[in-house]
Amino acid sequence: MTDPLPPGSTVGILGGGQLGRMLAMAAARLGLKTHIFEPGPAPAADVAHRWTQAPYDDDAALDAFAADCDVITFEFENIPAKALDRLAGAKPIFPRPNALEVSQDRLTEKRFLMEQGLSTAPFAPIDGPVDLPEALAATGLPAILKTRRFGYDGKGQARVTDMDGAGAALAELNGAPAIAEGVVPFLSEISVIAARGQDGQVAVYDPGENVHVGGILFTTTVPAALPARRRTDAVLIASRILTALDYVGVMGVELFVTPTALIVNEIAPRVHNSGHWTQAGCAVDQFEQHIRAVAGWPLGDGTRYADVVMENLIGDDVARALTAAADPHIQVHLYGKAEARPGRKMGHLNRITGPAP
Repeated sequence: MTDPLPPGSTVGILGGGQLGRMLAMAAARLGLKTHIFEPGPAPAADVAHRWTQAPYDDDAALDAFAADCDVITFEFENIPAKALDRLAGAKPIFPRPNALEVSQDRLTEKRFLMEQGLSTAPFAPIDGPVDLPEALAATGLPAILKTRRFGYDGKGQARVTDMDGAGAALAELNGAPAIAEGVVPFLSEISVIAARGQDGQVAVYDPGENVHVGGILFTTTVPAALPARRRTDAVLIASRILTALDYVGVMGVELFVTPTALIVNEIAPRVHNSGHWTQAGCAVDQFEQHIRAVAGWPLGDGTRYADVVMENLIGDDVARALTAAADPHIQVHLYGKAEARPGRKMGHLNRITGPAP
């Protein structure tokens, strides 16, 4: 464990999108500076102390970034391993890079979850068309073909309903190493946002119930419609994953709720879209919690004191923000992105629907 960072210290953030932006704002509330490393446009840079705009293979830029930071974290998973290795040789990185090694590859992630005794959808690797018959026999139909790396918000996926269409579905992935996953007949999808400090302390937020549209998260509602025992099970699953990875920081764990079990869909080793509700529902939201963890501070209380519905503003939906701002029960969060493209997350709304019971 590193000593807690005093106010005035600098947290480096790899990635400059909206998650980095909200992390930087949370750090500022705690008197900490942030330094963004982002090769492209960086909404996070608007609210950060410094921004390095350089590619991840620029060793000189990485070295200068590390020298300016006291600790380093990240807001997205697809950071090249070589860059992480170089940075890790200079400054502490939390979450530790082993969590990225697991989550960056869907096959590795599924195998890790099974090793922890957790349930997942049936899966099988696919390295090429010759593997399709055996893989789909293992998963059953219908199934989803997914690239093993780099997919998000429904990208890098193709649905297979019969063997006749399997080849065409695989071709949509453009030859990338893939995985087949059986479709789970679930009642609902939930997320658990959980945090672990450098001292091993764990804080878990209430599960939220997710609705996706077009592969993109549309709403998260808390509390989720879950029996108490299932809520407890979900929290214990998240805690088990954090401990197995010796994790430091906030993680999102997505689960399918079936009539008989909780099935782990995927893990995200970072603050998560489905945890935005914590900004309106908790004294310490997921962004401050993450900064506390990586800075070596005590974790905050994640108790929910309000019922909340989080709604993403996607593409032109951002035009609704001004009208929503007139509602006294809504928080408006905009991300400072210049162009509202279809499928692009431009902001979100947190609607407080009542006090927690």
